[in-house]
Amino acid sequence: MNQLNREQLQLLEKAGFAFQKITQEQVLAIVRGEVPVEDLDDTSLVECLTVANLLYRGGFPLVSDYVYDFIFLAELKKRRPDHPFLQKVEPEPVALAKTVPLPVRMLSTEKAYEFKSVQRWAERIRKAADGIGVDFPSLLFRATPKLDGFAAYDDGERLYTRGDGRRGTDISRVFARGLQVAEGGKRGLGPGEIVVRRSYFQKHLARVYDNSRNFQASLIREKDLDPLAAEAIRQKGAVFFPFVLLPDWRGVWRELSENFETVIGDLWNRLDFDIDGIVLEILDERLKESMGATRHHHRWQIAYKKNTETARVKVIAVTPQTSRSGRVNPVAEVEPTRLSGALIRRVTVHHYGMVREKGVGPGSVIELSRSGEVIPKIEKVLVTAEPQLPESCPSCNSNLIWDSDYLRCIDNMNCPAQITHSIGHFFKTLGNIDGFGPASINRLYQHGVRSVYSIYTLSAGEYEKMGFGPRQSENMVAQLQRSRTEKIEDWRFLAAFGVYRMGPGNCEKLLSMFPLEKIFSLTREDVASIKGFKEKTADAVVEGMQAIFPLFTQLYELGFNLAKTPVAGYEENKFLPLQGKIIVFTGAMQQGSRQEMEKQAKLLGAKPGKSVTGKTDILVTGQRVGPAKLNKAKDAGIKIMNEQEYLEMIRNME
Repeated sequence: MNQLNREQLQLLEKAGFAFQKITQEQVLAIVRGEVPVEDLDDTSLVECLTVANLLYRGGFPLVSDYVYDFIFLAELKKRRPDHPFLQKVEPEPVALAKTVPLPVRMLSTEKAYEFKSVQRWAERIRKAADGIGVDFPSLLFRATPKLDGFAAYDDGERLYTRGDGRRGTDISRVFARGLQVAEGGKRGLGPGEIVVRRSYFQKHLARVYDNSRNFQASLIREKDLDPLAAEAIRQKGAVFFPFVLLPDWRGVWRELSENFETVIGDLWNRLDFDIDGIVLEILDERLKESMGATRHHHRWQIAYKKNTETARVKVIAVTPQTSRSGRVNPVAEVEPTRLSGALIRRVTVHHYGMVREKGVGPGSVIELSRSGEVIPKIEKVLVTAEPQLPESCPSCNSNLIWDSDYLRCIDNMNCPAQITHSIGHFFKTLGNIDGFGPASINRLYQHGVRSVYSIYTLSAGEYEKMGFGPRQSENMVAQLQRSRTEKIEDWRFLAAFGVYRMGPGNCEKLLSMFPLEKIFSLTREDVASIKGFKEKTADAVVEGMQAIFPLFTQLYELGFNLAKTPVAGYEENKFLPLQGKIIVFTGAMQQGSRQEMEKQAKLLGAKPGKSVTGKTDILVTGQRVGPAKLNKAKDAGIKIMNEQEYLEMIRNME
């Protein structure tokens, strides 16, 4: 197959997708493993991910969920763990109608493919529980099957698609067509999935549809249903299954950890529906609110997916590669081996300490698996060999030093790899500029261009003199201009400089406490006072900020269009009506998400809280609020306002 089929092409067209960096023939070659994903540049990899996601969610999958996670998505995580593609909920391929706000945010779920990852998740919960005084040993966990269906939310009046997690479309028509709630349930039970029974699909639909996901998409289309879809609804072969009605296991962490395989195995085959994992979550509402969520997933929840495929491969050579930070990373070149649909030729060894201690070199035999977040992962060394260790930096030929288990090049001022990778990191993190991939940056370096600032000062004529074509040169200058005029977040701009420990998340956290203009004068005490920044991190941040200050100043003065992060109560000489007030938002809000309301409250000087304490000033309630918070607030004499009362109050203040 060298072309996508008609249905797949139509789906991409409806979604407004157009191939730009790669062709559909190249996408198919990539998913067949003929082109290694590690050979793709970031733009091509994200374009391939976008195609795979749109086709999967539209019912015409190109690759399995497993291959998507562990070949394509894991490659992007390995290169750029803070890439914007990884920070958002994967969107539906087509907006079926005008989008509307969802009653609650519907996020994706963090994934784990090994028990060790689940243990790390539980340890994070333990620390969070200790932080708010919740007894972890008695904390209840819930495990439920993860349905492989079409995500939706039922508020009792309307049924919404998940959309992008914040806004979806109204598909209440499927209930009007007769769709039933599974298990004899009632309407209004919140999030769930539209699914088709496995037995019904095999008996009535398998000859027509390639897979159940393909059929599920046909149930919600606006046009009249085809007879097969209408009959599936009539016979309850297709239903809406609310998550609260799923069969489950409940118990404390000790019971879950000691009987993990049994718990997973019992739930995996409990339902007559396709499932692609087991969802684990905590039930304590106070702890849920305290842990919160990232832009992509809830921190109090994780999905365990089985992963058992392994392969034994022979190592041909171990090649050193110098990173942006100066670490020299070992890459094992292996005999081509097909694993989970991909042709594996290279695998990253954790560090040269492992190469030395485990005997990884030409002729050694290693066992690979698809587990964790790195693809593929070396599970063990089965046959040792003479370890292959570099004596000098492969980029600049400087001597290397041992830094714990790592070999490091310390000539950061003259090492080509460190300089070019730092430039590449800047443009990748900025995310609003094309044309400055590794090949272009290497050419610039070869012509004496050593900094991002120098790149911004070049004219089209100067680019031409370095071997770029006339049109390409003009486009590069135009892209640089666009990157300055197109609005981007100030935390993203700061993250682009690559300060150690300062990824996008920490940059946003820092700038939510101090404005950009003040951060270079911060002391280690200032930084350490921010929640999540320890003293060791604070030292590294202060040192890193001083190191980038000259380059930052040069670029900042070019006039980038930066959207400022709201700084809680910082604006000097400005009256803030909620200055110092601690406000807790609870329940489902109608005028915006809780996160949006907290952001607005910060602009007015408030400090949003996650739980009601004696220091809370105002409790703002939405819909479906449990009695615990209300009673606690009443007992403490805390002011309680509903959403409308609160909005009216701040309108009068402004």
